[in-house]
Amino acid sequence: MSSTKPDARRPETLSLAARLTILSTLATTVVLIFAIGFQFVALVSDLEFEDNDFVIEKIRVIEAIISRYPDDRGHLEQEVHWEGTMREDTRYLVRIADQGGKAVMETRGMEQIAPAGFFPPPARDTGAMGLGKKITGPKGRTYLMNSAWVRGERSPAPRLVQVALDVTEEEEILEGYKQKMAFVFLAGICLSGGLSAVMVRRGLRPLAEITDAAGRIDVATLGDRLDARVWPRELARFAAAFDGMLDRLETSFDRLEASSANLAHEIRTPINILRGEAEVALSRARSPEEYRRVIESSLEEYERLSRLIDNILFLARAEQRIEPVPLDAGRELELLRDYYGTMAEEKGIAISCAGAGEIMADPLLFQRAVGNLLSNAIRYTPAGGAITVTFSRGDDGAPCLTVADTGIGIAPDDIDRVFDRFFRSSEARSVNPQGTGLGLAIVRSIMDLHRGRVTIDSRPGQGTSVTLHFPAAAAKTHL
Repeated sequence: MSSTKPDARRPETLSLAARLTILSTLATTVVLIFAIGFQFVALVSDLEFEDNDFVIEKIRVIEAIISRYPDDRGHLEQEVHWEGTMREDTRYLVRIADQGGKAVMETRGMEQIAPAGFFPPPARDTGAMGLGKKITGPKGRTYLMNSAWVRGERSPAPRLVQVALDVTEEEEILEGYKQKMAFVFLAGICLSGGLSAVMVRRGLRPLAEITDAAGRIDVATLGDRLDARVWPRELARFAAAFDGMLDRLETSFDRLEASSANLAHEIRTPINILRGEAEVALSRARSPEEYRRVIESSLEEYERLSRLIDNILFLARAEQRIEPVPLDAGRELELLRDYYGTMAEEKGIAISCAGAGEIMADPLLFQRAVGNLLSNAIRYTPAGGAITVTFSRGDDGAPCLTVADTGIGIAPDDIDRVFDRFFRSSEARSVNPQGTGLGLAIVRSIMDLHRGRVTIDSRPGQGTSVTLHFPAAAAKTHL
């Protein structure tokens, strides 16, 4: 009975266009708030300054009249009642009181509109006056109030002067300004959101186009490129990187195709041999000795297939774990020389080792890498040749191991492909038809696992030198 798990879908996220639109609208909102707020504060400040300045100036005018005409009420009455006689609605109210607080003179109806107790404490003189106080009077009108003590030069008794200014019109102006600014603010946000959406979509159009262009590339059109020159600067780097990735993919596909063809060929050859031998053996009755020869021949092909499969499986493990341990490089090379010495002696080839020291490496992989190099050197070095294995350190202290031979060498046109899987030059096929072309590919894979590298130098007819470069961290104190 099969069971199905619910789809673990990722939560939907906002598109890039939506994010940019929101951010742009938020930025516009902040600018609008700052601009409108600044204008409103400036307008309020200017109106309050003018109104306070008017009230203070009116109190100073009354102070000047008292100082100049201390015994003449006519001038004071003219100033106090002038506004009421000129307009039906009095804009400012004035009250003059004695030192005891009793009203000596005031604008008609002021007691009902602005009682004396509503005023702020009086300043000691007109030079010490500050901001006034606002109250709401009858009929919902707003008044700005202020007061101060005044003294005349010829009148030692101080007088209390209270002035109330009707600022209802200014308040209405401010209220109307608030409403207009609120409309401007909302309209600005809506307009900003709409324009931002249009501009963001137009600005992101190249991104959609480059996405469509990339989406059209598949195995059949892997040779197509985005061409960084036709895109905006911000997308040109992406296009260049994407084209570089396509180049690497195309190269990998080509190598994979070639490797697959070579693999099919390498497997088909021993299988055909085995099949042919089996068919010949079964075509008629054979003696036990003939069957034995067929089985022995088949074992050789089985061994070749086993080595081929083992090498392919090793290369397929791209992320295998390694366990580096301190190794005596000199001792390891001596062991490998003894192991491959018999094979070399059969061809009359001399193997020599030089150098000693410790190196951090996986023992089995180290032996396999150096063994592959020695095996290749023996196969492609003619009788009477020599193989030299040298352990040394570079200028940075990194350990290096070089296997040099006096073999057939490698042509310059083939030197860049010798590490490809299943690649074998024509000279190598003629000398050793049984090879698989995986030896150097395995060596490079082993060095990649050790975070090192491998280099090769060869001259046709003179020999080949392969060097394994281990990282500096793999080096130990020289013995």
